Amino acid sequence: MKISELAARAGTTPKTLRFYEESLLLPEPTRTLNGYRDYDESAIARIQFVKAGQAIGLTLAEIRNLMSIRNDGAPPCSAATHLLDQHLKTITERIRELTVLKRDLAQLKIRASNLDPSECLPESVCRVINPWH
Repeated sequence: MKISELAARAGTTPKTLRFYEESLLLPEPTRTLNGYRDYDESAIARIQFVKAGQAIGLTLAEIRNLMSIRNDGAPPCSAATHLLDQHLKTITERIRELTVLKRDLAQLKIRASNLDPSECLPESVCRVINPWH
C-alpha cells in the first residue's frame, strides 16, 4: 500500500511515516516501478506498537530497541518488563517531587496573599517568587 493509504489506516501522516523509516522504526519498504513506497500489512502493526509505546511514555529509542529484539527472533517481553519497571520508578519519584512542589507552591500562595505590595523592594523583583528578599 502507498504511504498515504498506510498513513490513513494507521491514523498518522506520511511525514510521520517517513520519520519512522529514518528512525528505523519501520523497515524501508519495497518500491514500485515508479518509485513509490509499497508497504505491506505488517507496517500497520508496527505503527500501532510505536503509538502504544509512546502512549505509555516509552522513548522512540526504547521502542526501537524492543523492535530490534523482536526482529532478532526473540520475544521482547523481559526487556519490556524491565522498561516498565524503570518508568514506574521514574514516575513514582516524579510524583513525589511534584507533591513537594505542590505543597511549596500552596505555602507561597498563602504567603503571597498576606504580603503588602508597597513593601516590595525593586531589587528583589518579586517577594512572592523570591521570599528571601
